[in-house]
Amino acid sequence: MKTITLKADDSFFEKVTQLAKALKLSKSELIRRSVAEYEETMKRRELKEQMRQASMRVRKSSAEISREFDNTIADGLDEL
Repeated sequence: MKTITLKADDSFFEKVTQLAKALKLSKSELIRRSVAEYEETMKRRELKEQMRQASMRVRKSSAEISREFDNTIADGLDEL
């Protein structure tokens, strides 16, 4: 296992220490889990953005199809 050295101010160090104690984890395990959870959060955000963009493309396509149908509503009615 590799070692990472982290410089932290007293406040951050205390927060990590207290949270690790409350969760009965080592500070290292707390930080490992925190980084893994942050990575998952970022992946979910990216996926949501991709879904939003796909939805906008579908919305645009649906609007174009709807306009095309609207333009054909009266087709052939002049002959009646």
